[in-house]
Amino acid sequence: MKIKEKNPIDIVIAWVDGDDPVLRKKRMSYLNPNQSENYPGAAQTRFHSLNEVEYCVLSILKFAPFVRKIFIVTDQQDPKINQAVKLHFPERLKDIRLVDHTEIFEGYEQFLPTFNSICISNMLWRIKGLSDQFVYFNDDIFLLRSVSPTDWFVNDKPVLRGKWRFPPYERLLWDGLKESVQRLLFAKSKSERSSSFQVNQWNAAKPLGFLFRYFRSGHTPLAMRKTTLENYFNTYPERLKENIAFRFRNYYQFNTVALANHLEIQSGNKNLKTSQAIYLQPHNRGAEYVNRKFNRAIRDESLLFICAQSLDLASLEDQERVIQKMKSILEIETE
Repeated sequence: MKIKEKNPIDIVIAWVDGDDPVLRKKRMSYLNPNQSENYPGAAQTRFHSLNEVEYCVLSILKFAPFVRKIFIVTDQQDPKINQAVKLHFPERLKDIRLVDHTEIFEGYEQFLPTFNSICISNMLWRIKGLSDQFVYFNDDIFLLRSVSPTDWFVNDKPVLRGKWRFPPYERLLWDGLKESVQRLLFAKSKSERSSSFQVNQWNAAKPLGFLFRYFRSGHTPLAMRKTTLENYFNTYPERLKENIAFRFRNYYQFNTVALANHLEIQSGNKNLKTSQAIYLQPHNRGAEYVNRKFNRAIRDESLLFICAQSLDLASLEDQERVIQKMKSILEIETE
């Protein structure tokens, strides 16, 4: 049963089915023929879906019943999870809404279509009816056990999950060196730097005055306040436009969650925690890898979340192992 909260918490899930021929054709039309899938930010694995979103949603409904609404952000697609939700949580079907990119990019249509998760996350605060308190999920993140509202918000401030890190100077120097060498050897070639999760976060922290360290988040559900992003982007509209201008993820963009986290820290938010997540990437890891990871997840009660990244690259056997493990944790059988 859903619990009514004075300050409701919503969930936002970014989802895409990259195998959809319509979306694939649209995506490829923005790449030069010689770029194809080798263009940084355009790798097929970024867009692949094995219906992980179904287990993501079911895990939220089972282990976080206090959540008010679940918004699934898509590009004219439907994840078709209604049947599973109707089977296991029929009373919650009305609390799930698909949100098209055209809704959150209203007034910014010139930047559509976008195939860039950073751009999409930049605009999540514009979802109609979104609570000020919301938690951002990727579709490959699942809850492992029951969570409470205070796992995400304490005293109406988001819990910031991550660790302080030194700036990624080594990565920045190495990328700059590679680019210089490439220019010397191939004067006419022009290549894009591969986007970096840590560099994109550093790009958010540095302009806010975090010169000697930054708070780096990981692959875990990430709590944010709508008003934090809304106030910042309304104050610096050109920075928003510059960041959402990239059709594909780019090295020089700033990460939305990192921006929100550092703005929160600036405002005095001290709700800092570790990720409490276990990271699963089963591609070429060996026969017992999936079992080992899930055994640890079940045994260690401090772990609340699991991220199964790039599951499409894993063997069919490992894909099935992950699905069966999730079904066991959720105590369900899905169609």
